[in-house]
Amino acid sequence: MKRVFLMMTALCLMLSFLTGCGNALKGYKTTGNGLYYHYHINNGGELPNVGDLVEVTIACYVNDTTTIIPKSNNIIQLSEPGYGTDFMEGIAMMHKGDSASFIVNIDSTFTNLFRVRELPAEFNSTDVMRFEVKVNDFYPESEYVVRMVEAIKNQYPEETARAYAEMQQYFAENQIVASPTSTGLYYVMTEEGNGEMPEKGAKVKVHYTGKLLDGTVFDSSIERGEPIELPIGVGYVIPGWDEGIMMMSKGEKGVLYIPYYLGYGDRGAGADIPPFANLIFEVELVDFQ
Repeated sequence: MKRVFLMMTALCLMLSFLTGCGNALKGYKTTGNGLYYHYHINNGGELPNVGDLVEVTIACYVNDTTTIIPKSNNIIQLSEPGYGTDFMEGIAMMHKGDSASFIVNIDSTFTNLFRVRELPAEFNSTDVMRFEVKVNDFYPESEYVVRMVEAIKNQYPEETARAYAEMQQYFAENQIVASPTSTGLYYVMTEEGNGEMPEKGAKVKVHYTGKLLDGTVFDSSIERGEPIELPIGVGYVIPGWDEGIMMMSKGEKGVLYIPYYLGYGDRGAGADIPPFANLIFEVELVDFQ
């Protein structure tokens, strides 16, 4: 009897939600998980895969009167839907150039997406939460750094040319022979490791000394007497570190020559690293797990 009562209660809530939505659901279709969707543009073609980075223009509203997410451009990593009306399910159905509206369950969205324990007092379970999404592009995560590099180099062609010339001059003056990776990173090994290399997401322990091309030291774990520990390959550090440390094996020592666009870019970092600065890191991969 109790189970029947609970089922009837759930049915009543659903009917209440649908009634409350009224015209808001007109023209929408629904997925098996209960996500309501309506295409404004549906181009057809290739769909993104789980793990892809999706460049979107996105906004979120409640009852068309309250803005939860202002219209903005973002990069979202596509994941499997984590709850009933997860709008990730909708993005997985979109092609490049598509735009669509999604109506989701407001309770589960606040709880799972916005990490709020309880629905804010100004809302209730029958309110209509709507996402407006346009997919501008998508691509595998592995392409992100390459795309970022090209974008910043195209934005600052003169600074990029100057930084390249400065790096080549430094190599010539110090008789350094090094070849760049596809992104423009240079790495010179000075001491071999044991051959065991970290995987993406591994927690690494690294000793390092960071310098500018003029020899100015801006940071050193060796001076502090303790290596730094951090996850690698997941965007926790500058791209030059993510790429370079993952090229090393346990116990290996070397030098990373990092162009500004794989370092701190056009902004620099604090008072010690100016904008558009090429960087040198003497590094040792002490350990990882």
